[in-house]
Amino acid sequence: METRKVQRLGPSTLAMTLPAEWASEHGVEKGNEVSIRMGGKGTLTVMPESVQSEDSEAVIYTDNLDADAVERAIVAQYVLGRRIIHVEAGESGTLESTHINAVYNAETQLMGLGVIEETPERIAIRCSVDPEDFTLDNLLERLESTGSTMRNEAVKALAHGNPDLAQRALNRERQANKIFVLLLRLIFTAYQNPNLARAVGLDDGFPLIGYRSIVKNLELIADNAEDIAEIVLETEDHTLDVDSSTMRRIREFTDQVNDITEEAVEAAVARDYDAAVEVRAMFADIGDREQEILVDLPGMDNADLLEVREVLVSLQQTAQYAVRNAEIATNLALNEESVHTTIN
Repeated sequence: METRKVQRLGPSTLAMTLPAEWASEHGVEKGNEVSIRMGGKGTLTVMPESVQSEDSEAVIYTDNLDADAVERAIVAQYVLGRRIIHVEAGESGTLESTHINAVYNAETQLMGLGVIEETPERIAIRCSVDPEDFTLDNLLERLESTGSTMRNEAVKALAHGNPDLAQRALNRERQANKIFVLLLRLIFTAYQNPNLARAVGLDDGFPLIGYRSIVKNLELIADNAEDIAEIVLETEDHTLDVDSSTMRRIREFTDQVNDITEEAVEAAVARDYDAAVEVRAMFADIGDREQEILVDLPGMDNADLLEVREVLVSLQQTAQYAVRNAEIATNLALNEESVHTTIN
């Protein structure tokens, strides 16, 4: 680590020189402006103009776009890290009510997004999310925890025939999606602006590609929990037509899946190769659990059998997504020196 001496230029001004190599690499010369970001733990980040500004803006023209397309465009610009998004009517003159509703629908889906200006012709929305308020690791753990809570509530609702508990699980899906999209935003902005990697808890940008895949897998895991909750609401008496022994095996299967999903994320966050190997072993232990439960079922009509199979498939897919996360954790762990690896 290079050190620099701080000098006093005036009664209230302290200064230090910039490394010549860094200035040359980024085209910083006398008279240029640089951006300064004050972060947590006493950090101060200097960013040259060549690095894309976090305060970028985008304009979405509603001409030739329906409401769904406008909403998707807003979400996309949010993910891409825009600080301010303008939605304008363009040549049509005024915004249609469907386009206005699309803006407010997007606002409710995205964390930190709010309308700051509205006229008949345009709406401006601003994202108040600061990357330094979050770390990717913490958000990964929150997304995994939210999906696990949804899954537990859905399976418990199935066991007790409780549609209210199933609806509670479905209601959590909105929060899971907010965390998912926020993670995408932070990953994209950290990729575009390497100086933000440390702000979101990374020493460098290398893990970002792996994190993008983990985030998608966790989103799919939450979708699996949503599927089980919907089965509860759709089935007669809001439960499966199975005996108590089978239901107990399904709940035990759920507990094992929970352990796998949590351990996989912990392995990625901690860069723990041994934990990633343990996830694969845990998955091997339940590899045939879906078929074992199905084979032991007594005779039942096809509709009831299909409902049981859909629940078991959702649980098995969840475990498979977790193993994918463990594989990514393996790659992240082996990129660092440990008792297993020396890197020259």
